[in-house]
Amino acid sequence: MLPSPRQPHERLAGTNLVAVTPRRQQILDIAADLFAARGFHGVSVAELGAACGISGPALYKHFESKDAMLAEMLVSISETLLAEGRSRVAAADGPRAALEALVEWHIEFALGHRALIVVQDRDWSSLPDRARERVRALQRAYVDVWATQIRRHDPTLSPETSRARAHVVFGLLNSTPHSGRLPDPQMHAVLRDMAHGALGLS
Repeated sequence: MLPSPRQPHERLAGTNLVAVTPRRQQILDIAADLFAARGFHGVSVAELGAACGISGPALYKHFESKDAMLAEMLVSISETLLAEGRSRVAAADGPRAALEALVEWHIEFALGHRALIVVQDRDWSSLPDRARERVRALQRAYVDVWATQIRRHDPTLSPETSRARAHVVFGLLNSTPHSGRLPDPQMHAVLRDMAHGALGLS
């Protein structure tokens, strides 16, 4: 689970507002691990149910479909990234501190949710159209949070360059699915140093 104090009590599932119960989140976490290991289309509803300790049809008591599960999984983490990113910027004292806080937050996410990074990269095309547009909008807003602080830290940069730098840092930090040989504390330090270097914070 993501080590964030800002998990919502409710979230949108399709057009409905649903309670985020521990069981619902547990099912999403198990599904993320399976999708990351075998691909969205490589996991059946029956296999998902078995991994969760219930029958396949019983999953429909929690989610309308496997597509709905993928949509909620990726939309909710995008919402969390954006909300917590904005919160940490608001609490920071100046653009440098804001960038340092954003780096720490994204590293926490990347180390805590390797499976979700794999799922989003590989199974993006399997998202329903509405969910894909929602994730795109959230991601654009998250990039804007970073780009704004990058440009505040270095006003000589253009908006385009600031956004490009944000994407470069995301590429570095989202490499965690391929960093299994290093313990998380060591990987955290490596990622922080690389991100600070890319952002001119060293």
